[in-house]
Amino acid sequence: MSESGSGPGSAADDRLAPVLRPVRAGNGFEEALEQILQVLRLGLVPDGGRLPAERELADRLRISRVTLREVLKVLQDQGLVESRRGRYGGTFVRARPEPAVGGEDELRRRVEAVDVEDTLRFREVLEVGAAGLCAAHGRGDGQARRLRAALDATRDAPLADYRRLDTMFHLTLAELAGSPSLAAQYAAVRATVNDLLDCIPLLVKNLEHSQAQHGAMVEAVLDGDADGAREVMREHCEGTAALLRGFLI
Repeated sequence: MSESGSGPGSAADDRLAPVLRPVRAGNGFEEALEQILQVLRLGLVPDGGRLPAERELADRLRISRVTLREVLKVLQDQGLVESRRGRYGGTFVRARPEPAVGGEDELRRRVEAVDVEDTLRFREVLEVGAAGLCAAHGRGDGQARRLRAALDATRDAPLADYRRLDTMFHLTLAELAGSPSLAAQYAAVRATVNDLLDCIPLLVKNLEHSQAQHGAMVEAVLDGDADGAREVMREHCEGTAALLRGFLI
């Protein structure tokens, strides 16, 4: 495989930071597989996009390239990624089939697989806390630009790409809270939330409301209004929770 790819400090590096971290000794293969699956489930690398180069992935996960290739082989066997050779080669994310929105069997399977209420409450705790931390600690110019860029991307997103870019916005906020542990926990719970969101339709009215809340949240964070940021985020999480309860429970 080609070793070209995203280098440290790149935009891709920022996107993957909440998820990719050194694995613990003894479970290198399993934990590396879990983390890269999270990257795919969260859409941090879009369909057709290239994963970071082998050398970079192995360094960030602190595993050997032999172990990494075993992980990538599993993902390729499952049809999630494909390997391309040559100057512009690498490991690329394959497009996933469209989720079965409204399919009763799929709804039942996903709801039974998780504790929906626990997931939604844990998500709210993490997101409200992250919003408050971002506002209270202040943001430098570079971090403010990242947050505004993530917000702008959701505004300009085509409907089919909205949830992926919405995920990126929330992950950016979690990462800028300054706690890698919080960001990692949020990435994990967001992957579960996305599995549930994929089972319900995109509602334009809901997206418009969410975008208004996103804008208010960013302004509160950049103004240093921690109470305001927490309150807007709490309302935002409650709106998503109400939508999921209405469709799934």
